Amino acid sequence: MKLLDKRTTGDLVRLTIFVVITTLCTGLLVLVIGNISFGSTKDYKAEFVDATGVNKGDDVRIAGVKVGTVKNVQIVNRTHALLTFSVASDESLDKATHATIKYRNLVGQRYLALTDEIGDGSRLQPGSTIPVAQTTPALDLSVLFNGFKPLFQALSPNDINALSYEIVQVFQGEGGTLDDLLGHTASLTQTLADRDQVIDSLIDNLNDVLVHVGSRDQELTQLITTYKSFVHGLDQDKQPILDSLDSISGLSQQTADLVSGIRAPFVEDIKQLRIFAGQVASQRQGLDADLQMEAQKLNKIGATATYGSWFNFYLCGFGGSATLPGGVRVPLGMKVTSARCNLG
Repeated sequence: MKLLDKRTTGDLVRLTIFVVITTLCTGLLVLVIGNISFGSTKDYKAEFVDATGVNKGDDVRIAGVKVGTVKNVQIVNRTHALLTFSVASDESLDKATHATIKYRNLVGQRYLALTDEIGDGSRLQPGSTIPVAQTTPALDLSVLFNGFKPLFQALSPNDINALSYEIVQVFQGEGGTLDDLLGHTASLTQTLADRDQVIDSLIDNLNDVLVHVGSRDQELTQLITTYKSFVHGLDQDKQPILDSLDSISGLSQQTADLVSGIRAPFVEDIKQLRIFAGQVASQRQGLDADLQMEAQKLNKIGATATYGSWFNFYLCGFGGSATLPGGVRVPLGMKVTSARCNLG
């Protein structure tokens, strides 16, 4: 009985030692893999236009090294997301720090990446907020797929829809498996191989466009420079342009008032002009004959004013009679045969 008690006690001691060592190793492994630190931290905030997929407990990293965690995600102003996160006390942030939401893996997990940008290098006080101008949301899958839109047009719509659905589901962390994703990717790759001629043609056309644009780099540069100067000039003349618009508005109002005042007489003038035009049309033949005779009449008038700027009158002939005493009538007359008197 004593031998049995000694054996049981020995087994219990060995089991206890095994459990303690296993627990310590497991805890150490968790600390190493999870990069867990028990040091003091400082809290900061960052405002994003979109924080889809970010959850409490996600990593905060600098240069890929975890330095903190996301503590809270909330909505501000109904359009933006405000992330509260902690950073180790030995890490310092400045006012030029940029925050970016990045994909941690293909199953949709995100992490917050902090990078130093050019700008104000003064220290950012704990509790301060990184403005939305210095934050970047996660990759927009719509923009990604739109970039491949010309290529997707040559593929099967069913395959594209299935692949797009799987990618979105995986990246958003809402479902799907890597096996399905890889399966649809393989189908897409095979479809791309079948469309190699279309892809080659697309690349050749794109290359021609780029070559043409490259050959016109000076013209393109000049166009951009001219457009910049034009926009700068408009900016400089902004106030005169606005003043002229006010003047044009006043002129339009005065013109409208003027038209309103002469509308009735103007309509009556149009009616009378229509009557006059009708009368002219009815006398068209007579007017045509008169106009044809005008040339000859003007020719004769011009011949009388050949010398100087005055009219010269010549006596080309006259006729008449005189009554002598006794009642005798004597005819009188003269006719000049000069060429000037024989013009027609």
